[in-house]
Amino acid sequence: MPSARVSALTREDITAAAKRLRGGRPAKWTVIVEGRELPARPLVLEAAGVPPNDPTNSHQAVKILEDRGFDVRYEGKATPGRGEEQSHAAMEELIRSLHGRFRTEAGGPSMVEEREREHRIEKDRWPK
Repeated sequence: MPSARVSALTREDITAAAKRLRGGRPAKWTVIVEGRELPARPLVLEAAGVPPNDPTNSHQAVKILEDRGFDVRYEGKATPGRGEEQSHAAMEELIRSLHGRFRTEAGGPSMVEEREREHRIEKDRWPK
């Protein structure tokens, strides 16, 4: 069970602590905060202002970070769950925003549409 101070952390507390935290030894569990990958448990302990011997373990720290909406990683790889869903949703949004971009001329086909047309023409030329 994490200590009371650790359980009461907010996203803002963790973000502020990330700015103060310096890189330490490599950790299996890490979290991405403002583009920096930091060790999960030390970050949580720093944010709560508790000593390193606090009874909060890494798995509890990871749960707290995930509950606050942070992207948590294990050995540098994204963990399945909420972060993956958010990444997928962000990718879908990016694809939708790019659809129809890169028009070759006003009102003309996009670069993708032009490439698909060229591919069909080449495919029709091949002997069957």
